[in-house]
Amino acid sequence: MSTATRNLGSAARGAAALLLAAGFGLGGCVAQQSHDQLMDANRSLTERNAELTHKVGELENENGLMQKDRAAKEAALAEATRQVNALSAQLKGAGISLEDFKNRMAGLQLGQLDPATDQALAALAAQYPDIIKFDSARGMLRFASDLTFASGSDTVQEGAKNGLSALSKILTSTAASQYEVMIMGHTDAQRISGATAAKGHITNVHLSAHRAIAVRAILASMGVPADKMFVAGWGEFRPAVANGPKGEAAGNRRVEIYLTRATNSMSTESETTPSTPAPAPKATKTSSSHEAPASRQPDLTK
Repeated sequence: MSTATRNLGSAARGAAALLLAAGFGLGGCVAQQSHDQLMDANRSLTERNAELTHKVGELENENGLMQKDRAAKEAALAEATRQVNALSAQLKGAGISLEDFKNRMAGLQLGQLDPATDQALAALAAQYPDIIKFDSARGMLRFASDLTFASGSDTVQEGAKNGLSALSKILTSTAASQYEVMIMGHTDAQRISGATAAKGHITNVHLSAHRAIAVRAILASMGVPADKMFVAGWGEFRPAVANGPKGEAAGNRRVEIYLTRATNSMSTESETTPSTPAPAPKATKTSSSHEAPASRQPDLTK
């Protein structure tokens, strides 16, 4: 073999070795890149898993709070139902039924008042525009509760007593003696606070009724015949305007006073009672027993 041939063979073997080494080098780079990519993917998945685990924890905590809130609302509903049933039983025991109340409301004669009373009430509303609004067509005065009572209270504020005093003079006038007075309490839909419930106003219905009773007591103390005044509390169930997102609406916090003529059933009863024969002593005893509740003032501390 010639020297040239041997040199060519050596050169070929050297080139093959270089190519092989280069191949191994490239393979190592590719493997390292794959390894790095897998590590990055694993790190990303680990972080995502931690985020999801945290989110699950937040949702479970939120669900627990919702379950507690639901349980509290169910307990409040059960208590309100118990209170309603207890009040219904008390009304029934006193000979009063909700059906009678509905019939009485249906029989009310609302409408235009006599000119003298209408003018007197319009002048009253003009004198106290911030507290009182007068609807002549309905014979209705509307007292703004926010200005008549402190928040969560059924105590009439001093500023509103002047207006009630002026109203009592109208209600005891000769012209207004033909009317009965219906006092209706209303609230917005905001929930009763713990401090308000501790005062005995456990629902908005209670608060609205207690405020109507307070207005009646004030008017009675000022000479308006107690047996001509009737009270009711609608709570949040007769809104005058739309409530806000949290149930708030100043326009729904109000006390409305209606002047109405006697119902037909009451007129019939008053006409037929004298014709019923009864011994004088018994009639006197019955009369006094009926007059006692009318003169008794409501206990506002309950």
